[in-house]
Amino acid sequence: MQPLILRRADQSDADPRDGGAHHAPRTPRPPGHRPPRRDPAPSRIAYRLHRLWLTPSYRRLLRVGLPMAVVVGALGAYFGNPERRAEVVARYHQIQREIETRPEFMVNMVSIDGASPPLAQAIRQSLGLKLPVSSFDLDLVALRHKVEALDAVANADLEVGTGGALHVTIVQRKGAVVWRSGAGLEMLDPTGHRVAGLVDRDARADLPLIAGQGADAAVPQALALLKAAGPLRPRIRGLVRVGERRWNVVLDRDQVIELPETHPIEALERVLALDNAQKLLERGITVVDMRNEARPTVRLTPEAMEELRKMRQSEAGAKTL
Repeated sequence: MQPLILRRADQSDADPRDGGAHHAPRTPRPPGHRPPRRDPAPSRIAYRLHRLWLTPSYRRLLRVGLPMAVVVGALGAYFGNPERRAEVVARYHQIQREIETRPEFMVNMVSIDGASPPLAQAIRQSLGLKLPVSSFDLDLVALRHKVEALDAVANADLEVGTGGALHVTIVQRKGAVVWRSGAGLEMLDPTGHRVAGLVDRDARADLPLIAGQGADAAVPQALALLKAAGPLRPRIRGLVRVGERRWNVVLDRDQVIELPETHPIEALERVLALDNAQKLLERGITVVDMRNEARPTVRLTPEAMEELRKMRQSEAGAKTL
């Protein structure tokens, strides 16, 4: 019976999953011994790294910041060479210039609106443009200041239009008076701003004449006096500024109306009323002094003075009789 027991023992040692193959007998374990189990808790370093990876800013830093740092470092290493930097800059300027000088960006002509022919020529000279020129090379603000620096230009507007044209639109100052000063004759606008110089008075005989130091600063008042003169206007030869404070109205026949410093228009209107009522300015009077509002005075011509003297003598002789 012993062989039968051995055969069964051999069969019990065979593993049916291995097709009945025989293995070495297992080492018996001591009673109460258990195999070591794997600890599911991570290490401290692994735990911290895992928590750090879950931080959005850290993940963003690794996904975005790190590649950017690599790119910046590579660019810094590349452009650290001065020759490479100069080559890149030169290439950039070359491409930029090729774009700026394309035909659609070139200015080939200058059109000027609102100016007389002489003023338009002066504007072209003040601009000093060498055409054709790229529109990118034009400083429109600086060019506008150049145009507005001309005396005859009140304001200007510049823009680059289609068709390669620089459009200049201006408001030209209009002459209102001719000012005779120590420097010569100048044409002024209604505000007293210089418009142009004149060679002689006949160049603008249609404009009224003012004279005297400081007359340019009182052009609005001078125009108001001329407007108030009414029927006396054709006889006015000019207005003279005296002491930069008041006006003298110079008429034909060597007559002068001296106006006060304050309320000159009202004083002139009083003279007009006297002339209308008593024909004051048709008599032998050289000066009508209105500087003292309470006591206007007149100065007679020598002939009128002689006639007045004779009249007084005849009146005195008649009284003695």
